[in-house]
Amino acid sequence: MGAGRKAQTIILNGNSPPTNPTYTHASARNLGKHQLGGVIFGCKNNTIRECLTNQLFGLPAQHFTYVKNIDIGLPLFLFNYSDRKLYGIYEAASPGKMNIDPYGWTTDGSERTFYPAQVQICVKLQCQPLLEEQFKPVIEDNYYTNHQFWFELDHSQASKLISLASLSVSTRTFLPCLPFITTKRGKFFQPLSSPETEEESKGFGLFATQPNPDVTKCLGCVADSKVATSVSETEGECELLQSCPSEVDQSNNYLSRKMDSGDDSPINGDNQLLEAHLDVKMVEQKEKDIILMKLKQLAFNRGRRDIPSTDYVYEPAVTSDMCPGNGGSVHEKISSDEKNEENHCSSSYCKSIITKLIQEVEELKAFKTEQTLKMKYLEQKLVDAETEIQKLKNHCTMVNSVSNAPIKLSDENAIESLDELHVVPTMSIYILGGYDGESWLSTLDLYAPSRGVMKSFQPMNSVRSFAAVASLYGEVYVFGGGDGRMWYNTVESYSPGNDEWTLCPSLNQAKGGLGGVTSDNKIYAIGGGNGVDCFSDVEMFDLRLERWITMLSLRQKRFSLAAAEIDGVLYATGGFDGVDYLNSAEKFDPRMRYWEHISSMNSKRACHSLVVLNGKLYALGGYNGNAMVSSVEIYDSRMDSWMTVDPMKQARGYSAAVVQNESIYVFAGVESGDRMLNTVECFKEGRGWEIIDVIGNRSFMSAFAL
Repeated sequence: MGAGRKAQTIILNGNSPPTNPTYTHASARNLGKHQLGGVIFGCKNNTIRECLTNQLFGLPAQHFTYVKNIDIGLPLFLFNYSDRKLYGIYEAASPGKMNIDPYGWTTDGSERTFYPAQVQICVKLQCQPLLEEQFKPVIEDNYYTNHQFWFELDHSQASKLISLASLSVSTRTFLPCLPFITTKRGKFFQPLSSPETEEESKGFGLFATQPNPDVTKCLGCVADSKVATSVSETEGECELLQSCPSEVDQSNNYLSRKMDSGDDSPINGDNQLLEAHLDVKMVEQKEKDIILMKLKQLAFNRGRRDIPSTDYVYEPAVTSDMCPGNGGSVHEKISSDEKNEENHCSSSYCKSIITKLIQEVEELKAFKTEQTLKMKYLEQKLVDAETEIQKLKNHCTMVNSVSNAPIKLSDENAIESLDELHVVPTMSIYILGGYDGESWLSTLDLYAPSRGVMKSFQPMNSVRSFAAVASLYGEVYVFGGGDGRMWYNTVESYSPGNDEWTLCPSLNQAKGGLGGVTSDNKIYAIGGGNGVDCFSDVEMFDLRLERWITMLSLRQKRFSLAAAEIDGVLYATGGFDGVDYLNSAEKFDPRMRYWEHISSMNSKRACHSLVVLNGKLYALGGYNGNAMVSSVEIYDSRMDSWMTVDPMKQARGYSAAVVQNESIYVFAGVESGDRMLNTVECFKEGRGWEIIDVIGNRSFMSAFAL
């Protein structure tokens, strides 16, 4: 509701025609064509019949400002001011226009309508009417007094009303969508009934078309003229009361005879299905009601295809078509006893109808299943899109926040002004925790290789070293590790956009020296140990389940291993198995669902690093059982072979390595014994290794890049 709107009296097609030329109306919400999600029209007990019979809704001329925005298919509702109920669900069968019927809702057509802003309608789904106390919370913003509201609905309101109404689907027969024929206040649908039925034709006829006798006959809908219609003037609720007793009785008697005789024909055993189509009111299951209504609509559609549009008739008393081969005229009015004798369908004909109905039910079920699968697929695509949007938002937030964060330079002799310093988070590397030679760390620092800049951000909830790290949906997860005295099973995640840490579900057991990998939107914690035992365990974290699930174990125990992922395949290399240092490696392909050995590395390695550059694995440094090494090996998955290449400038283990901008960066680590490194080495294809910076002593840390 916009501020400053003036609440005024609404004049509707259900109210008495305005006699005061100075009457006013409520200001519209003025929703644009693309904002309009639905429209509510109004009526009273004395006009609801004409609205639904003629399939035409109308409002005073001043409401045309938004009625003109109605397109075919737009959801519509009908509010009865007499009983304060909302009827639906309808939809527009034409665009909103002025004066579709210039004489609608007038006594004898001698004067023009007071409600020229009109739209033709058809029933989308016949539901039980909603009480005002049910629908008012949905359109609360439209109320400008306790009992008056604006008729324009935005998309959210329309969707909620449709969902609310759909919870109470009515089993009553609904209006077919019919061509609209107008004359100068003549009847829209001229009845074919005889003068004797003239009085009866003044009722509220829901069928404005001649049904297809081949289909509707055995549905018990057109066997005689006993379709009674009524509208409760006091309650404002339109009802269609159907009864075709002769056909129902004959069909049930026929089924009883077939079942008693033990006939194995297709009709035997389908008594429940036939009864569901013979008498809608006996069906209690909501899904069967909906299917039945769709079948009836199909029956009417078939009938319309054989009848010229000018032959549609307004016929409150449904025509008494005969079954094939029994003769009879649509103009004749015969007695109930004669119909019971003459209109009995042959068993073969009924069997064919039932077979067709069963086939259509199966087709509807198959269609529903297909639509359900499509909806699930689209929902998943929506989740993926929202994830990508969140990633972009996080990056944008980081761009804004980094420029304002406190900084420190690795080279104090090269201090630059803040205005000259430009750091892009997506071109930077985050370093977490570790040990600096004096204390265990909980710090989170951002390092920009191109500028030699370190910036501190919100630290972790606890000091953490020997931990694994992986990213998922734009956030960074660090898990396991320890503080030099005890091992953790705790997990926490970091949001770069908010610069904050959040505790997450814990691992199934405490461990450190493990590998962390993200694949197919899931995080894997691979191997590790607790200072006493080495593990081959693999755990997977599924964000939807919010817990770690035990997966198929490695073929070997591996502590201080290194892990990585290429094209959805997980790789685990080296480590310590409790007895010896390993040069073996293995992979897990989700399509194969088991770990298998691949070619072994040329050197034993533990506490080393493993990164992926241009589709190949790089194993960097580590400890071979005797000393830290500087050697580097490359694994080509297509050849299943390792190749030794140029070593790093310094031997190092317990370091951290990251690939950024087609370059490998290796940070600090341990060179030998208790001698720690403070250098940063960089590798780029065609240029080899070079030391590019000094960041301070640090080891046992983790690193990641966005």
